Amino acid sequence: MKKYKPKSGERIERQEEVIPPKVELPFEFSPEHYPVLLQEVLGAFYPLREKKELHYFDGTFGRGGHYMAMKYAYPQMKATVMDQDLTAIAYAQSRFQTEVEKGQLNVIHGNFTQFSEHNLNNFDMMLLDLGVSSPQLDQGERGFSFYNDGPLDMRMNQQQGLTAEVLINTASEDELIRIFKEYGEVYRPSRVVRAIVNDRKTKAFQTTGALAGLIERVDGWQVKGHHPATKYFMALRLAVNSELEVVAEAIPKMIRALNPGGRLAVISFHSLEDRIVKNIFRESEDLGRTVTKKVIVPTQEECDRNSRSRSAKLRIFERSAQDELTKL
Repeated sequence: MKKYKPKSGERIERQEEVIPPKVELPFEFSPEHYPVLLQEVLGAFYPLREKKELHYFDGTFGRGGHYMAMKYAYPQMKATVMDQDLTAIAYAQSRFQTEVEKGQLNVIHGNFTQFSEHNLNNFDMMLLDLGVSSPQLDQGERGFSFYNDGPLDMRMNQQQGLTAEVLINTASEDELIRIFKEYGEVYRPSRVVRAIVNDRKTKAFQTTGALAGLIERVDGWQVKGHHPATKYFMALRLAVNSELEVVAEAIPKMIRALNPGGRLAVISFHSLEDRIVKNIFRESEDLGRTVTKKVIVPTQEECDRNSRSRSAKLRIFERSAQDELTKL
């Protein structure tokens, strides 16, 4: 199928994607730590399999699930990984010490928006998994989940100052309404916000359980099996970590850091994140193309195995192989 390339009017070929074979891994992941859309991520880079040397960047390392599978499927790759979570960095340096010492793995602490500050570029494969890792959700002291009572923290980077506790206890009523509407897509958050502002006059909110309890009391259970605090907690997490702003800033830079023919795969879990990714890919068609017309979602089998993958969406961008584009 032919397609006109924006701005230039040049006709270019859009090749049909070859369906990659399933990769049988010689190791297993525990159900709670299984990497989301793993086979789909491995397949995203399948056209690069014949290259003698591959450079891989993972901006959201977590516990290294995607990295381990990529390393097996593409043994010729050298990897650079980043994470703003100090626990994830310590795990990477310990668990993959051999790879670090051999120069096969470079581990950097920081947000993936900072990768250009480390003079990182010329990658063939790049991955962003924008979700919260299972260890972060399961550890109550991190404050991401209302199912595990803990301090209202929610920081991806434990070194930053702003926490969910600071935000929920100091933001104005109008600001909280804006956060819950824009980031959580809560249609009418006013009643909950008024209750928060009223109750914090007597006692500051310090735990996830206290905040979730208030939301449950005020909003009630509207949808069976869907906790009323879900969208509110999502909104606070996005606000505390400036996640939407970070995605919008980083992805254009990452596209330009790709080698000709290189690919960037982004997994999002929120409609606002996915919209940003989709729009940036579309606006970058002078540099390459979106690989699949439709967004890639998990199979029912994966959703049954890992309920946290239900909202995951994968989009893939391929940098143009034309040499002149790399000079931009």
